[in-house]
Amino acid sequence: QVQLVESGGGLVQAGGSLRLSCAASGSIFGVNDMGWYRQAPGKQRELVATITSGESTNYADSVKGRFTISRDNAKNTVFLQMNSLKPEDTAVYYCHADILRVGVGYAMNYWGKGTLVTVSS
Repeated sequence: QVQLVESGGGLVQAGGSLRLSCAASGSIFGVNDMGWYRQAPGKQRELVATITSGESTNYADSVKGRFTISRDNAKNTVFLQMNSLKPEDTAVYYCHADILRVGVGYAMNYWGKGTLVTVSS
């Protein structure tokens, strides 16, 4: 089995910062792309940022210059540093990873349960 567990969400004032973490655990042979998505109330889930195993990154236009995604391949962990937070960043943030399990010949998508980020004005 594989699990993704997020941490680091919470309540912050506009202009503040938070750092999200997501650790993958279980029978993992390798981890390909990892990323963060978010879903605000009444809206569809949207991409925030992704990072490849080679550490190439991609960001939504709405977070460019404010958020930074990074990863620790040795620990199968992905991070999201969020600075200059705005009320419109309020959402549940979900971790995603494309993981190759031990004994399985193809990678599968996994999701965390989400962590709530609330930005007050």
